[in-house]
Amino acid sequence: MASILHFLVLSLSCSFLFLLSESNNDMNPAYLLVLPTQKDASTGLHWTNLLKRTPLVQVPVLVDLNGNQLWLNCEQHYSSKTYEAPFCHSAQCFRADTHQCLSCPAASRPRCHKNTCGLMATNPVTQQNALGELGQDVLAIQISLGTRLGGVFTVPHFLFSCAPSFLLQKGLPRNIQGVAGFGHGPISLPNQLASHFGLQRQFTTCLSRYSSSSNGAIIFGDAPNNLQEFHAIFQDLAYTPLTITPQGEYNVRVNSIRINQHTVTPVNKIASTVVGYSGGTMISTSTRHMVLQQSLYQSFIQVFAQQLPKQAQVKAVAPFELCFHSKNITYPGVELVMDKPNGPVWRISGEDLTVQTQPGVSCLAVVNGGMQPRAEITLGTSQLEENLVVFDLARSRVGFSTSSLASHGLKCANLFNFVNA
Repeated sequence: MASILHFLVLSLSCSFLFLLSESNNDMNPAYLLVLPTQKDASTGLHWTNLLKRTPLVQVPVLVDLNGNQLWLNCEQHYSSKTYEAPFCHSAQCFRADTHQCLSCPAASRPRCHKNTCGLMATNPVTQQNALGELGQDVLAIQISLGTRLGGVFTVPHFLFSCAPSFLLQKGLPRNIQGVAGFGHGPISLPNQLASHFGLQRQFTTCLSRYSSSSNGAIIFGDAPNNLQEFHAIFQDLAYTPLTITPQGEYNVRVNSIRINQHTVTPVNKIASTVVGYSGGTMISTSTRHMVLQQSLYQSFIQVFAQQLPKQAQVKAVAPFELCFHSKNITYPGVELVMDKPNGPVWRISGEDLTVQTQPGVSCLAVVNGGMQPRAEITLGTSQLEENLVVFDLARSRVGFSTSSLASHGLKCANLFNFVNA
């Protein structure tokens, strides 16, 4: 908590030196916008503090890679001199792609007005939905030139959803006040920032594996060409095509999976044998572990188990099915062959695929998603941590590290020094 307050005080102090208004959209293309992220120890999910409202305050929100918008709980402790609720059928509602008019009863929640736009908000962990109100208010975000952090830039009329508080009741880290959507929706965080500041439509994630002790980062703008200190790592990125689902989710294609060079049942064969199922691989920050469609999961578990000594296996610990004594165990390497048979390889270490459930016992942290999950494969936060992942929306591709940051003697926490900014 002390480091969070320290960051807030420093950011606000810098804002008096570097606070800009709507002229921000002429920002130098060498600048980047940066959000610090932290990992929640209990859920394994990642969150960030947004600077919002007037006066500016820190608002902790979950990072949801596939969410279509920012939504916040406005029923409790929301106070701002600059909050506005755009009228129904206004240009703001058109931009948010909502045409539903909202009219609140007299005894309604504090941030609910008549003749405004309704906007659905979703808890990405429970998939619970609720109707909120489209609102606009100030949002401020820190800038950097390379890895040197500066002050904050502002978006005076950032569009978001004021959602009811019950959406926060299940699945999310404690004290979270909303969800920041990084998906492809028209008013998602990356799309509004790119539009307002004239940035390249690209953002990079580097999520820290270590809970509370260090910050990861999400970087908006052309990080590969403007973070010269990490040029060698960006040069090693491999790229695979990115597709967008009708729901605005980020999908890539996995052609096959190899475990210690043993091929798991080809992914495309699984999809073609399940009626009404289209397959696809979703990259998600709202789930902690890798999730596999049931047939693929069963094949994966079988091949993985064959790479371990039978005497090392122990009783399963729910929700995991394959557990083993972790002492003196060498975890098999997993490779995702992307896009086509000879496509780039996303390598996943054993550390990214196992979890210690009790002293001396580890389990394969892969979850059975059933016969028709949202995606055939879901890559969770454990697969994204300590990995530079570039979402190049302008070129419809995703870049990922072919060598680990650790092999360069780095961690995601080394990207920026948020405490001493």
